[in-house]
Amino acid sequence: MTPTATLTRIRLNTAHHAVRRDLADRVQLHKTLMRLTPGTPSPHPRRDAGLLFRLDTDHDEPTLLVQTTQPPNLNGLPARYGTLLAARDLTPLLHALTPGRHVRYRITAVPVRHLPGTPCGRRPDGRLLRRRGTPTALHGHDAAQWWQRRASQSGLALTSISLTPRTFERSPHAPHRPGLDHQLVQFDGHARITDAHLLAQSICRGIGRAQSYGAGLLSLAPA
Repeated sequence: MTPTATLTRIRLNTAHHAVRRDLADRVQLHKTLMRLTPGTPSPHPRRDAGLLFRLDTDHDEPTLLVQTTQPPNLNGLPARYGTLLAARDLTPLLHALTPGRHVRYRITAVPVRHLPGTPCGRRPDGRLLRRRGTPTALHGHDAAQWWQRRASQSGLALTSISLTPRTFERSPHAPHRPGLDHQLVQFDGHARITDAHLLAQSICRGIGRAQSYGAGLLSLAPA
């Protein structure tokens, strides 16, 4: 069964104090966008709601792309927070994915690799156990290679790629929390679909880490 989702585009009202606050702090932006979801008690509310988002700043007025499993409750946002540009059921797009089709893509992601961990014992078969190593941000060619691997694992064969570093905004007054200083990179380019079912799952589930803070939402358009 093909998963589904709704993609909502909101042009933000930068004169609104809540928008300015959220644009300066992705942790707060995540909290605001969670108000779009049903709010059903859950150990993993964002994941269960299928909430993914991306902040696009290509134009003078920033635009939020928000993806959810169910149509979002836009009344959950503050009044005059932004202007609804479109709300799109992604079911037709997901059903139209076919191997061999060429597409344009965009995703903001957090490319990392884990350093070798320290030994912490042995398995019953004698093999060495290691703690998971510290994640290290990747840049440039290493980041591009990371995305090529993740794209391949998600049903895409990249034919072109460009990288744009993006800022992970944090409030200067917020207490430091390890793991929240993410290095965001926007990837754009062209690709060929290799596995339609795997790609549909990747679109709905998101790709990579820091999905609570604006990473992982994959957008496709005809090439």
